[in-house]
Amino acid sequence: MADRVTVIGWDGSPLTGAARAALGAATLVAGAGHHLALPEIPPGAERVRLGSLSLAARRIVRHRGTAVVLADGDPGFFGVVRTLRAPEFGLEVEVVPAVSAAAAAFARAGMPWDDAQVVVANSRTLRRAVNVCRAHGKVAVLTSPGAGPAELALLLGPVHRTFVICEALGTDQEQVTVLTSDKVADHTWRDPNVVLVVGGGPSASGGVPPEGQGSGGPGGGQGSGWIAGRDPNYPPATRGWALPAAAYEPRLPGAPARASESVQLRAAQLARLGPRVGDLVWDIGTGGGALAVEAARFGAAVIAVDRDADACERAAAAGRRFGVQLDLVHGTAPQVLEDLPEPDVVRVGGGGVATVEAVAARRPGRIVTHAATRDEAEAVGRALAEGGYAVECALLQSVELDTVAWVESERAVVFLLSGVRI
Repeated sequence: MADRVTVIGWDGSPLTGAARAALGAATLVAGAGHHLALPEIPPGAERVRLGSLSLAARRIVRHRGTAVVLADGDPGFFGVVRTLRAPEFGLEVEVVPAVSAAAAAFARAGMPWDDAQVVVANSRTLRRAVNVCRAHGKVAVLTSPGAGPAELALLLGPVHRTFVICEALGTDQEQVTVLTSDKVADHTWRDPNVVLVVGGGPSASGGVPPEGQGSGGPGGGQGSGWIAGRDPNYPPATRGWALPAAAYEPRLPGAPARASESVQLRAAQLARLGPRVGDLVWDIGTGGGALAVEAARFGAAVIAVDRDADACERAAAAGRRFGVQLDLVHGTAPQVLEDLPEPDVVRVGGGGVATVEAVAARRPGRIVTHAATRDEAEAVGRALAEGGYAVECALLQSVELDTVAWVESERAVVFLLSGVRI
């Protein structure tokens, strides 16, 4: 095993004294091509070009001497330090940090970033990174070849965002460009680059530079937040989930609740869906948007579908009230589903067996729906099973009591069906 391993972050600025001293004593240096061209590397040092981090780590383990690993940005932030310290390698490392690419990108844009989400986009994570951009108002995307600005913009589709694209940060070829997402795919972008995806929600605070140029101006507030990756006003004023329907849209006194509006049914549906950050949720037959809003509050991206234009307006208002982003689609299922991006989990609140069959054909991980009668439940269950899902069904009965007179005020009976992809 190497006698000493030092990881040096590089952001384009001159190397520190500690970094130069470590490089001067190195007998093995690993890094990208531009790192290995640094004049500070001793002529006799073995040079390992970083491709596979695991292969490089194995070479360092076998090395007898002093090893240095050079990495762009902060090597402890989505960087090589995690790989080198993994149990299978057991390397103890010293780290000379630098400014991370995300921090540098936000600095170039003149924006605060303690409330931003930071994601890595590559061939495996691109779709989930896009879903985070759908759901959150400020996201830094650390891109890779084949998962860059153009791919992000194309997968976002009609969802409007502002892109701040930072190319070759810290080099003499650095360029910062600001464009709306619909124009990004018309350009060719150089690697490496970092993309700030901004817009649509409260966490987009701090402003963006004018389109077509970068900015060095001030942005944001005075450090009012207290936890990273959250809106400065987190936690929200409303605590809990599966809230009463009145929290999302008013209902006239005495008017009966539809089964899809039952708080208890919604709680059970959410529990089975398990929406999470990086997911895309379809809420078909969203009604007033209660379930869509709650899925978005868990951090998921949500497309809420309804054939009733008034329902779409009510759902949009509920999203604004709770400070979450919903993508509203007005149309009739199953036809309107054809052009939607692939979902991770789906709640079918309306549309019947035909819609359940159409959803199952898209193969989301989980499908949740409900039925008012046993015959309907059996038909939906068969559609799920034939579509390749393990089916569960439960009869839910909930009774609300008037806590003044302690008498029954409302009763709901419904079949809850859920399918997990086999």
